[in-house]
Amino acid sequence: MSTLDLKSNIANLKSASPPGPKAHWLTGVMRDYQNDPLGFATRCAREFGDIVSARFLYVPCFFIYHPDHIEQVLVTQQRNFIKSVSLQTPFMRRLIGNGLLSSEGEFWKRQRRLAQPAFHRERINTYSQTMTAYTERMLASWQTGETRDIHEDMMQLTLEIVAKTLFDADVTDTAREVGQLLSVIVEPFSYQASFKWILDNRLPTPMNRRFHRTAQRLDEIVFGIINERRASKVDRGDLLSMLLAALDEDGSQMTDQQLRDEAMTLFLAGHETTALTMSWTWYLLAQHPEVEAKLRAEIESVLGERTPTMADLPALKYADQIIKESMRLYPPAYAMGRQALQEFELGGYRIPAKSQIFFFQYVTHRDPRFFDEPEQFKPERWTEEFVRQLPRYAYFPFGGGPRLCIGNSFAMMETVLILVAIAQKFSLKLAPGQAITPIPGITLRPENGIKMILEKR
Repeated sequence: MSTLDLKSNIANLKSASPPGPKAHWLTGVMRDYQNDPLGFATRCAREFGDIVSARFLYVPCFFIYHPDHIEQVLVTQQRNFIKSVSLQTPFMRRLIGNGLLSSEGEFWKRQRRLAQPAFHRERINTYSQTMTAYTERMLASWQTGETRDIHEDMMQLTLEIVAKTLFDADVTDTAREVGQLLSVIVEPFSYQASFKWILDNRLPTPMNRRFHRTAQRLDEIVFGIINERRASKVDRGDLLSMLLAALDEDGSQMTDQQLRDEAMTLFLAGHETTALTMSWTWYLLAQHPEVEAKLRAEIESVLGERTPTMADLPALKYADQIIKESMRLYPPAYAMGRQALQEFELGGYRIPAKSQIFFFQYVTHRDPRFFDEPEQFKPERWTEEFVRQLPRYAYFPFGGGPRLCIGNSFAMMETVLILVAIAQKFSLKLAPGQAITPIPGITLRPENGIKMILEKR
């Protein structure tokens, strides 16, 4: 079809916008969204359907919920989209720079090409021993009967694992500082889509100054490791060694700044999201003892008392189902966005150029059209037959299309190994008297952590 024919077809589409919530004349839906992002996105889907028109200040936005429409944006028409403006804010640019998550065009293709070998299956399989060894080291400090914030423990553990596998650095002594720095630096993202967010990004407010001080300290740590490694020229067998050695087709390598940006992206993605998957998994297991009992039976059947390895993963099918179901209900990346470069058609509507397109894993993953009893934690649903009949983008915790998360296999291996290694030795019960509330910022965090009581097996 010619460009002229395409424009003619678009011109014949519905002239009206998709339905949507009532908007304030100045702020649009910004305040309603900020007050309850997950609730607002869910209500929009229920009240207005699969394509919802909205506005944040002067920016036209569309929420899309149906897998077919999501696939159209992420895959079939992906050349018409770039990452949304939410990744271009000063805070986000300072945090992850021009790494794989935020870069575009030919530069992104080059970076993906250089980074891809570091995530080949054979490479990441070598890290399984690190994952279980660090988990067992953490468990050695746990005592039956004590109450711990499992979210804090999982953040510490995954930080140590990603530091070892990314930098070959044992950061146990400094992990708490790095963890605190990361907690500080993601704090302002919990109030995105607000006037405070706009002001903090652009003016020297106390939060702005605190953010940049924290980013500077993180830079010192990461650049220090990069400089030391360049000077030594030793291949440590870690991801950084792969990135340092990677050569593009023209013989060029990544600069220190590019290495820093990719390292910071992997630090956050490989630390925060995995820790959250594990935190929400323990929260769900504590409420479903029958699922925990079935997991324990699988562990005893497959492993007995020996430590899990990468070779055991195909046999640990129920553990894998538990992780999939946890990420369905509490996807760490709860929403994604794109910006349209040109006008396009979606579901019979004409969507203008420069529109912001948002899709919410949190909402689509709970759609009763695709998931029976969608609010229930049912790992058993993840049979091969169920996966075959499920629309491709009814479940997309790692995104999709050419920009599918480069570390998805790494993350799945890590979460299953950690789950099994801990469940083999401990049972975790929710401490009474706490409200567990998911807070959407960059990721979907529990607002005040998750306190759990340890019971040694």
